[in-house]
Amino acid sequence: MKRRDFLASTALFSLFAGEALAAPRTPAKKKPVAVRKKPAGKPAKKPATSARNATAAGHRPQVHSAATPLIDNPPEGTSASRLPPVRAQELPTDWRTYEIITTITLDSPGQSARIWLPIPSSQDNLYQRLLGHSWQGNTSAAGILRQPDGLLEAFHAEWRNAEKASLRLVTHVSTADRHFDVSRRSVAPERDDILRRNLQTTSQIPNDGLAKQLGERIVGRIRDPVAQVKAIYDWLCDNAIYDPSLPGCGTGNVNQQLISAQYGGRSADINGLFVAVCRSIGIPARCVFGLRTGPSRLFRSLGLRSDDATRSQHVRAEFYLPGFGWIPVDPSDVRRAVAIEALPEQDGRLASLRRVLFGVWEMNWVAFNVGTDIQLPEQDMRLPFFALPEIHIGGARIDPLNTATPLYSISARKVEL
Repeated sequence: MKRRDFLASTALFSLFAGEALAAPRTPAKKKPVAVRKKPAGKPAKKPATSARNATAAGHRPQVHSAATPLIDNPPEGTSASRLPPVRAQELPTDWRTYEIITTITLDSPGQSARIWLPIPSSQDNLYQRLLGHSWQGNTSAAGILRQPDGLLEAFHAEWRNAEKASLRLVTHVSTADRHFDVSRRSVAPERDDILRRNLQTTSQIPNDGLAKQLGERIVGRIRDPVAQVKAIYDWLCDNAIYDPSLPGCGTGNVNQQLISAQYGGRSADINGLFVAVCRSIGIPARCVFGLRTGPSRLFRSLGLRSDDATRSQHVRAEFYLPGFGWIPVDPSDVRRAVAIEALPEQDGRLASLRRVLFGVWEMNWVAFNVGTDIQLPEQDMRLPFFALPEIHIGGARIDPLNTATPLYSISARKVEL
């Protein structure tokens, strides 16, 4: 499916509740036939006013709900007849609340320091709700930075003199497991500008060249979008290699994987490759950067084993289909379970995990942002993504994963509020 065809289909979907479906197919003209005149006395009935005529006459057109026959039983041949009926989304009942504590400790006498910390998204949805932040320390200035559409959520602090500089940021967030239900669809489509953004190339995620060649090879003659994405997901589950020795959540450099034909790495690499291949065949997709906050009910390696979440950054992915919205996937965690749990490829538990992680996020994890090629305020350099603390001392960037003395720590635990 081409990008322009995809965006056109989303525009068509937005007309489902309007006049595009209100008028049935116009029948072919037939030869005139003689009609017996009605006897005088009773006036002829007025024809029913269609949605088109009602609008022209100044009347308010009918709003089609889930109980409207036009939506549940659309006219033959309309695109709506190939989609399940609209159903209201059900709110989850099983919510868990996590407390995330980030501690910064710097000791650089006479030097200024700045830090940016990724924080949970403030955009509440059916699987995550931010409850609030609190902080204390000896900062010169501190506050929260947000960009629209969840591209950047950060806590910023600075010290004029970083001698014994300290900060303690406490965040509370609630999560509920996220499930994709094929029997439900959303009425409102995603904004076109967001879809276009998630079809474009970035510094490390291409959408053409080798990515397009790989996508065409994987998809072949498959035309159904869900089947296309499932083929990409299955290919990654079969071919990507998870490397637990890499730092953080990987580099996310998909270009390097495509050039070397060595597919894999950590979560930013494997799920980044998934996003690149989806975009290459015209399906919007994006990485979601976040942090594991609790133990897993699936496999031990897919969650925390203690309260220490300092090295628990994890990247997930989602793709978009008209009528269904953003659908969650995580092929990286399939390969992580294979690598760390030493699962044989024929293990039935692995087959079950593959089925689960196409459409489900176990929310022992918190989403931070969906931004790529991030430019932090007052900084010239761009970050490919923002999942780790960004620390600058004396104007120089410090790698938080390669310091003799740890500069930060993160703890996460389930709490009752």
